Amino acid sequence: MALGKVWLVGAGPGDPALITVRGREVLAAAEVVLVDALAHPALLDYCRNAEVRFVGKRYGEDSASQDEINRQLIELSSQGRLVVRLKGGDPLLFARGAEEALALEAAGIPFEIVPGVSSPVAASAYAGIPLTHRDLSGSVTFITGSDRAGKEWSDEAWKKLATATDTMCILMGMRRIEQITRAILEGGRSPETPVAVIQWGARPAQRVVTAPLSRIAEVVHAEGLKNPAVIVVGDVVSLRERLSWFESAPLFGKHLLLFRPEEQARETARLVRERAAEPELLPMIEIAPPPDPAPLERALSRLSSYGWLLFTSANGVARFFEALFARGLDARALGGIQLGVIGPKTGASLEHYGLRPDLVAEEFVGEGLAQALIAKGPPRPVLLARALVARDALPEALRAHGFDVEVVPVYETRSLAATAKSRLEAALREGRADAAIFTSSSTAREVVEALGPEAAAILSRITVASIGPITSKTLESAGIRVDVAAAQYTVSGVLDALSDYYSP
Repeated sequence: MALGKVWLVGAGPGDPALITVRGREVLAAAEVVLVDALAHPALLDYCRNAEVRFVGKRYGEDSASQDEINRQLIELSSQGRLVVRLKGGDPLLFARGAEEALALEAAGIPFEIVPGVSSPVAASAYAGIPLTHRDLSGSVTFITGSDRAGKEWSDEAWKKLATATDTMCILMGMRRIEQITRAILEGGRSPETPVAVIQWGARPAQRVVTAPLSRIAEVVHAEGLKNPAVIVVGDVVSLRERLSWFESAPLFGKHLLLFRPEEQARETARLVRERAAEPELLPMIEIAPPPDPAPLERALSRLSSYGWLLFTSANGVARFFEALFARGLDARALGGIQLGVIGPKTGASLEHYGLRPDLVAEEFVGEGLAQALIAKGPPRPVLLARALVARDALPEALRAHGFDVEVVPVYETRSLAATAKSRLEAALREGRADAAIFTSSSTAREVVEALGPEAAAILSRITVASIGPITSKTLESAGIRVDVAAAQYTVSGVLDALSDYYSP
């Protein structure tokens, strides 16, 4: 049996968008992924069908030993499998990547090291602290505050380092922060030297405390900061007041509940994280094939009879083309048909298949698409590919103006409310949710059903944001107050509205 291969991949810091392109590529190719405790779980979305094993090590907690991790890497790759060891930050900076690489080399296993954005570099940047500056710091030292038991740096070593470098970046030093800062002071560093402690750097949960070197340990304990954290010592910390960009985002640190189907929710979650907020995925529905595929099959067999093909959602686009390809056809089958969509996101989903819409409704609702199509010219036969259960405003408006409309279900939504209910109630009960984002009437109805008669009272404790008037109407009919409504009926639109709502 041919040997497999191991990639030692740096996951980067907290923000999953900071993984390297090469890191994403090997995650997509992996058959098994051994995940570090500090690697963001969203990175596993890049895996296709990989087996995932959690082997992260945290101080004071039961976890896999390094010998056990090395054994798994060797055993799995010896079976011919492609293995990724996904490690937070960079795999070779204060990590065990070198030990794992040496074990693989000794066993004759092919391996590759994929560097990652180092966590202290990223955490400092997200805190608005440059580690070097021409006027303030010409040198930076990365140092671990505690290594293997019995091998911690001595006070004398800290004293020697105190004035030997302009900026000190200390990892894993929180347990000994009093001892470390005292030794640095005794080594001659000014008591007024600014210090920052960055907890959960580059994540929406990021917390930063600054204080003079003489008081930082006291302040950190008073604020309750713990690991994972980076300690930055040096005059560069003073620039944070002007350069703190991440925490200045209107949605920074906000915990947003998302109820979209899982595939769509991943993209929505990415957009949420781009705005420095934390998404929590609570899919209330799933997208499934229609119960009766016959109407879609008949429509596909006579595509040339339609003048227009209309889509009201990206789900409809995906499911339509899935069925089209299953018949051995491709986009050329639509050569004589014009395409109309509701909203730019639905239009963008067509581009995945090499197509562009001929008509995009200015108002992102069914009535808007109907008005645009009526204004376009004389009636031509219309195929409307949509969900099994949907509003009839679009086909009814077109029929009233002489259009022959065939409505074909290409998917149905199924409720997941029973499994999501407990997680939803926990998020609301524990007070970790700041806002709930509703992107469709179907998810709104499922949430209302899951919460029962107390839905309005429960949701009144957080901000409720709606993607558009139809969804707002569904919520309001259930007695739920809509705090934020998007001006543009897209996910970006509702996030813009939430940003305005939270802006000072």
